[in-house]
Amino acid sequence: MNHAPTNPQRIGRVSRTEQVEHTRGLILVAAERLFAEHGVISVSNRQISEAAGQGNNTAVGYHFGAKPDLVRAIIQRHSASMELRREQLLRAYAGSTALRDWVTCVVQPFTEHLASLGPPTWYARFAAQLLTEPRLRELAIAEMHEAPMLRAVVAGLNGCLPALSPEVRADRGEMAHTLLVHLCAQRERGLPADAGKAAEVWSATAAGLIDAIEGLFRAPVTR
Repeated sequence: MNHAPTNPQRIGRVSRTEQVEHTRGLILVAAERLFAEHGVISVSNRQISEAAGQGNNTAVGYHFGAKPDLVRAIIQRHSASMELRREQLLRAYAGSTALRDWVTCVVQPFTEHLASLGPPTWYARFAAQLLTEPRLRELAIAEMHEAPMLRAVVAGLNGCLPALSPEVRADRGEMAHTLLVHLCAQRERGLPADAGKAAEVWSATAAGLIDAIEGLFRAPVTR
């Protein structure tokens, strides 16, 4: 049997691409952990490069550019999994007028994604850090607006709240988002090392959050 000749240049290109992606992955994991533990603003590119095992201290800038670009890349690294789960839930609850169904569509993609990562995880704490700095919060919100399934979930949720004004809906949506992220960050900080027990924590956390957020949206409005 005749075999096509090997192209050394093509092999070199494939190897180079794989190496670049591997390095980018190491940097993303290191940055997410350091940002989660110490805050985005206080962590330097040099610290990230060292934590990622990169001898070149300019590796972060070379692969990701400025810090906002690195933060955006971390968000995008996790968004696809959550968008897929939202799509599944949207199909399951299509046409539903039950508020709890739509609150489930808000909560479960986040908690189930965290469970899928297995302990230890840092993404909830990373997301909580973004809420504390206005420019990073705006960046995260802009990324969320790029998620079509999330936009559909928010539209479905708002459709169950005709009695609330747009201003009150937006205010309570912000409250719900803050509660979701910060409670998950707290749970993540004390997550058991055993994967099965960690999954139980996330399941219980999701149930409690769904109860609380549904109650938040149903609460009376003081005028």
